[in-house]
Amino acid sequence: MSEKQEMIKKMIEMQKKFIAYEQSKGVSQQEYFTAPEGHDLHNYRQEYNDLAVKLVDIAHAEKGSHR
Repeated sequence: MSEKQEMIKKMIEMQKKFIAYEQSKGVSQQEYFTAPEGHDLHNYRQEYNDLAVKLVDIAHAEKGSHR
């Protein structure tokens, strides 16, 4: 599996876990933006964003385009 496919797979898994958490417990703005260490959502936003940015960079590199 390519790096891009692995990243997409991980992002989908993260989305599924987030949706399950949100549906079972709800998510406050504080939890989403500043979840404390040890919380299920700790670093979720940052990790997901990092993957998304890296994925966009890979797509641009493949097409020879620029951001």
